[in-house]
Amino acid sequence: MKIGLTGATGQFGSIVAENLLKSVPAGSLVASVRNPEKADSLRARGVDVRHGDFDQPETLDAAFAGVERLLIVSADGDNDTRIRQHKAAVDAAVRAGVGFIVYTSVGHADSSSLFLAPVHRATEQFIRESGIPYSFLRNNWYLENEAGSIQAAAAGAPWLTSAGEGKVGWATRRDYAEAAAAVLSAEGHQNSVYELSGKPATQGELAAVVGSVLGKEVPVQQVDDATYSSVMAGAGVPEAALPIVVAIQAAIREGALDIESGDLEKLLQRPLTPLSEGVSAILNGAKA
Repeated sequence: MKIGLTGATGQFGSIVAENLLKSVPAGSLVASVRNPEKADSLRARGVDVRHGDFDQPETLDAAFAGVERLLIVSADGDNDTRIRQHKAAVDAAVRAGVGFIVYTSVGHADSSSLFLAPVHRATEQFIRESGIPYSFLRNNWYLENEAGSIQAAAAGAPWLTSAGEGKVGWATRRDYAEAAAAVLSAEGHQNSVYELSGKPATQGELAAVVGSVLGKEVPVQQVDDATYSSVMAGAGVPEAALPIVVAIQAAIREGALDIESGDLEKLLQRPLTPLSEGVSAILNGAKA
């Protein structure tokens, strides 16, 4: 059985590949990557590395050829670009005769107010319409998304937020990726939708976890969206990205990521990595 991975050299896909290599032969893995030269380490371990670029749909036919189970990792970029790219990937999967698609979606993609949700809502629909059995992994929020705030707190800054008491189901990227590997390598997940989330927590609760790791209090500074945008601009966030970071705070404030679910632990068959461990890893990585 051939298992294909898109984005296999990315932060998420590389962890999926690492986990799959623990349980399946390297020769059964196909890594579809935009830049094959970046996948030399996978090739050296026996993985079949192929050129596959969502912006060059003609490359995807060869990249997905013979693949029975395919992980489509959501692409980066603006919503219109991502929807076009994802449609190209799904269409190529149909042409290649792929038998099962696993897709990294977002929490409550079918109803979420999160500005990212339209991409995932559209892609889930493309996959449903393709007729290929699927599993939608609706990932909540990576703890690593908060690396900037965690590192700033370590340097003495307050925890700045405009999300109020909104809660987020943070979990580590590694936990989400291990869940993807589990679904890809096992049977019984056809036409499933998993809401993958850690225990919802407020910004203040996460700041307290960060403080416990640092051994000091991390004060929480609640501001309005305009102030948050201004401070982020001063911290070096590019002007084009400011509406995005503000929209994330607003969505959290409105409850878009406040999702209670045991699906992630169920797929992992173990407790989630404690947020304190994830915070420590982020801080140690920053120091490395």
